[in-house]
Formats: sequence, C-alpha cells, structure tokens
Amino acid sequence: MKYKLTFDKNISRWDEGIPLGNGQMGGLIWGDGKELYVSLDRVDIWDRTTPFGIERPEFTYQTLIALAKEKNTAKIREIFDAPYDYPVPTKLPVGRIVLSFGQQMKTKSELCIEDAQAKIQVESGGRAFAIRAFFGAAENIGVLSIKEREKETETESGDAERGQNDAFPGVSLKPPGFGAAKDAVPYRLHKEISKGDLSELNYEPAVPGERVISRGRKLLFFSQKAEGDFSYGVVLGIREEGNQKLLYFRVAASTDARDWLSAACREVEAYMQRNPEGLFAAHRQWWERYWSKSGITLPDKQFELQWYLTNYLFASCSREGGYPMPLQGVWTAAEDKLPPWKGDYHNDLNTQMSYYHYLKANHLEEGRCFIDFLWNCREAGRAFAAYFYGTRGQCLPAVMTIDAKPLGGWPMYSLSPTNQIWLCHAFAEYFRYTGDMEFLSGRAYPYLKETAECIAELLTEGEDGKLYLPISSSPEIHDDTAEAFVKPNSNYDLALMHFLFETLAEYAALLGNGEAPDWRKIRAALPGLSVSEDHVLMISPEEVLTESHRHFSNAMAIHPLRLIPYSGDENRRIIDATIADFERLGTSQWVGFSFCWMAELYAVQKNGEKAWEMLSVFWNYFCSPNGFHLNGDYKKGGYSDYTYRPFTLEANMCAADALQEMLLFMKNRTIEPFPAIPAAWEKGRASFERLRGENGILISAELVEGRLKSLRIDSDREDVFKILGWTKEGIRSRESSFCVKRGLTLFDAQAE
Repeated sequence: MKYKLTFDKNISRWDEGIPLGNGQMGGLIWGDGKELYVSLDRVDIWDRTTPFGIERPEFTYQTLIALAKEKNTAKIREIFDAPYDYPVPTKLPVGRIVLSFGQQMKTKSELCIEDAQAKIQVESGGRAFAIRAFFGAAENIGVLSIKEREKETETESGDAERGQNDAFPGVSLKPPGFGAAKDAVPYRLHKEISKGDLSELNYEPAVPGERVISRGRKLLFFSQKAEGDFSYGVVLGIREEGNQKLLYFRVAASTDARDWLSAACREVEAYMQRNPEGLFAAHRQWWERYWSKSGITLPDKQFELQWYLTNYLFASCSREGGYPMPLQGVWTAAEDKLPPWKGDYHNDLNTQMSYYHYLKANHLEEGRCFIDFLWNCREAGRAFAAYFYGTRGQCLPAVMTIDAKPLGGWPMYSLSPTNQIWLCHAFAEYFRYTGDMEFLSGRAYPYLKETAECIAELLTEGEDGKLYLPISSSPEIHDDTAEAFVKPNSNYDLALMHFLFETLAEYAALLGNGEAPDWRKIRAALPGLSVSEDHVLMISPEEVLTESHRHFSNAMAIHPLRLIPYSGDENRRIIDATIADFERLGTSQWVGFSFCWMAELYAVQKNGEKAWEMLSVFWNYFCSPNGFHLNGDYKKGGYSDYTYRPFTLEANMCAADALQEMLLFMKNRTIEPFPAIPAAWEKGRASFERLRGENGILISAELVEGRLKSLRIDSDREDVFKILGWTKEGIRSRESSFCVKRGLTLFDAQAE
C-alpha cells in the first residue's frame, strides 16, 4: 500500500493543506508566497466559557413545548437559538510555525499515506530545500527537517539579492490573531457559519519567549491566555546541524500540568537530543500495525485511494485515550476566524457519521474514544436531563461543548431528546461488531437504559392509546421556523424510539435480567412509522417531504438503523419508493453528507451503480484536493445550490462506510459479500481483507471476473453462517445461499 497525494504547485489555502496528525495534535502544511506554514491544532483547545443564556430559568423543555405550541418563533429564537450565535464557547486554533524564505517560493509536495509523512520540495531565490514532516504516532512530538539540496546559484542582482538567503529559511512562531483585552467590546451575535473573527475574543496578547540552549540549539515558544485560568501554546525546538535544520514541536496547555510551559520546554529539549530517524521508525511501525488491520483492492483506483485516505484521516484525528474528533478533527480553521459551527460536537448527524465506518474497517482502538467520551459524559447527561427535561436518566445536548454543555442553536434539533438515541446506536453497533458480553452488561445496556428512562418519562398516552412525545421534529426540515415542530411523532423520532426499546428488549433477554417485557411493552405502545399512499416514508403523520433537503431524517429506519430490511415485498416497496422520492425531489439542497447518506441507501437497495455515482460526485465535487469534506459543491458542478466550502469531517467517514457496505453486509449471522457493487467492478478484480463482521469475526473475500474466488472467515468461536447471494461454487445468484461453519477458507474457486 503506497498511496500518495501529490501537489504540483503551491498550496494557497489552509483547507487544501497537507494534513498530519496523531489523534491529539494536528497540523496543515501550506503556503503561497514567501512563507510556508505549519498550522497547528490540538483537539482539546477550547474556550469553555459557560454558554450565554443556558442558565436563565426559561431555558427548559417545558418552555420550549409551550412556545412551540404557540408557534412563537421569535421567543424560541431569543431563548434557545441566540446562545449559539455568541462567539464563545468555541473550539480554538493554536497558531503556526512559519518558514520564511525571503523570496517567492515554488513548491512540490506529497503526502505519503502509508507512513504518514509529508515531503515538500521548495525552490526560492536560486536555492532548493527538501522538507520532511511527521507528527509522531508513537510519541506525541512533531518533527520537521529542512535540508538544502544544492548550493545557491548566481542571480541577476548578485550579492544585493543574496543577502537575505545566506542562511536557512527563517523560523518563527505565529500565535492566533486574537484581539487585545484593552480593546474589549461586548460580544455581538453572528448568524454566519463562523461566529466571528478571533480578534473579537479580546484575549490578552500571547507572550512569546526564546531560550538559547547551546550553539545551534534554541527554543521558541509562546503562551496564550484564554478564558478563566486556561492557557495554551506551542514549544518549538530548533537544532541546526551542517546543511540541515531540525524542528521539534509540541502543543501544550494548562490542562497538562501546573507549570505546563516549563514542562513542555523540558520535554521538547529532551526530544531534541534524539535522532529523528529513531522517532520516525517508531512512528512508521505504528502505522504499519494500523494498516495491517484491514485492506481493500478495487478496479476503481480512485475509490481505493479514497478509502485509504479516509482511514488515514481517521487515525490522524481519533485515538483511544483522547477526545473524539469534533467537526474539524485536529485541523481547526487557520484563517483568523472562529471555526465553522464553532468546531463543536454536533450530535445531530455529525458525531454519529464520524464514527460510522471504523468498526467494519477493524480499527476499534482508534474509534473507541467516541464510546469512552460518551460514557464519561454520563454525569453531564444526567444533569441535563434533570434540569432541562425534568426527567430521570440521561440525555446529552445535541449541540454541545467539549465538556457536554448545551450550546443552543435551533432547538427543534439542538435540544431534541431523540438525538441521544442516535448516540446509543454507537454503543449498539460496537456490541454488534464485537460480541463483547462484558461491554454489553457493563456499558451498552446501562447506557441505553438510562437514555430510555429519560425518553419514557417524556412520552404521554394519546387518545388512540399510543405513546407520543409532546413535541416532535425531523432534522433539519423547515430549519428554525414554527413549521419545524411537526405533529408527533415524526418518523425520525419514531424510528429512533423503536430502535431503542427493541434493542433494550433484545439485550435484556441476552442478559437474562427479567426486564425485556417492560421494554417490549413500551415499544408495542409506540405508533408505527408513517407511510404515504405511495409507500414513501413520511416526515410525520401529516406531512410528506415536498422539496429537496439535505437531511434524510425521515429515512432513518432504512439507514442507519436498518429497521426495515430489504426483504419481503412490502419492505422493498417502502425502500424503493422512499429512494425514488429523494431522486424525484433532486439534489439542489443537498450538501456533501447527503450524497454519502444516499450512497448508504442505495447500498441497502443493492444498487451498486447508483451508490458508485453518489460517492463519485462526493469525492470529485465536495472534497478538497487533500480529501477534506467542504460541505458545498464548491467547484460548481451543478450538483447543489450550496457552493460554499466550510470544512467538516463526518461525510468523509460516512463515504467510507458506504463503500464498505457496497463490499460487505452482515446481519444475524448472514453474510453477503459484494452486495452492491457496480457492473464494472464485477468484470475486474475486487477484494477486501479482514473487514469486521458481527461478533468479532473477520471476513476476507476476492471477486475475479464475476466469480467469488475465495471467502475466508476468521473467528475465535464456533458458529454457523449463512452466505447470501452466491452459490457454493462462487457463482452470483441473488436468491441463493448456503451455510458454513466458522473456519478458514470456505472455498477457493480457482483451486477447484
């Protein structure tokens, strides 16, 4: 696996920069002009100011219910939406390392995905430099080397022009562009995606520092005070040896240690004594282990590359033991503005999609941080359920800070209790893919049960004897208008509630704790999903989707919840009709994640051609050259009316999941290899290795010219599996199936 991204010219935008990261610290390498930047970030650098307005007594679910029934949009916006429009709290950028060349530079760059390093060739002022950078995967240190490749050549202006170029490129640190406290002005509200310039935060200016260690070695650093007692900064060690300059750097914060800056200086100084090749060897070994977990080979090399690139981005911004990725992972916007949507934790699709693909990709360690984070937020969830909803149990805000405080926003979604159930889905999927009974009893069941306690107390019995929420919505239908509160229950809310209580009943039966009948009783009292006369999943009992929309919330029961399998005439009619309805309404109001979600729906439908088309559009028109999802059709290919480019990551991971769903599906011991691939792939060679199925099994398969050449199941437990869609001889047959016991190679068509 030797995949690379190549950049044949200067990278002029931060959101097209070369992304590097180790789960906690990240950086983007870019620059157009006389300077090359390494924009730095760390996942937990936040302004944690208490959100404005959430402590006012009216900030409760009961108030929201009353105002929604009054259709008092103005008051709803004032109480619940306005807090989000203040600049703080927010994710914060860290700053830059700046390499100054003095004259116009020309660069050629590459990102080596295999070993997570960047290589940049720079020509400036008649001199050439080779730059190499990596963010240590095994040890939390960034390393950048600058080496001159050839001697200076004479220029027309001779010595006069040469003076600035006699030394290596200048190296400096640039803190974020905050304002000065003496110029403080009241925060103003922003309706834009970014909540203002950094200068509006009015922090004290960063305090720079420099310390000479010895000849050819020194430290540069700065400390940036933020809100309260929180401060952070960068420590950069510079070591000059012959014709090369070595930079060692780390992002540090007051949450690390009491005397954090001194501690970080000592640590970086210690790293400066070490050979960068030794650090890189450990870094490369980490990535070798990571890539050994799974792999794919496809006739379509763009799809193959994008899968590896997405897994690279995933490991770069998500690691066990750290925080899960927020909207921009470890690559907060580097343009002296606050990040899009505050760089926050959006539990209305974004966090959930960001952790869709890792289980099947067999990268449990890197994805587990999301589960751990949610588990550690239980106290915050209990507190929020008590003071906002007035219930027992737990419920996290759907738009929240790093410490799980509500940020406000459109309350029909940011304060919808059922988004918490979508978070429960992450626990259920982890158990499904691992079969870990200790996890089931110790985490999955308790987490879902506490959520169900909150939801159950919100339900009331209607005239028909069924259970209903007091208000209901369907993200993000009708935006923040009064019409967004649809007649209960929306299909979005219903699908999630059916999933929650059905799953709890299943878990209770597995655990034998006697609680299954209670959960079944609640589920049986919920209304059924609303389906139109045309067999289309509706928004609510009174409303169908009538225009193009980005969020397929009415189709949650199809995907991701998979409550409606693609089997049986009625189920197929509903799925086919709902997909056809999305097609009829068109893509004008879609954003990047819409295309990925649609690919997931097509994979359920086993429509490989259309799934391929959706992912092709996504990767070609909604992604930056470095792979970042930019939300809008920024190339103006005519696929969406949204042509902006705010960067978020969730669609990248959703796209990888959709591709994996095209290659493999498993449910209830039934395995379907290559269920939704395009015809062109059938004619070539496609394979996957060690993709994870249910209960911890690993599945490998190879398809050659339309025939299933081999299928291998690795499992540590005795079991029987049904193989769907193929004969024992490896011939495609949609209605065929056969059963096998767990084991090694089940058959090898070539060997027969």
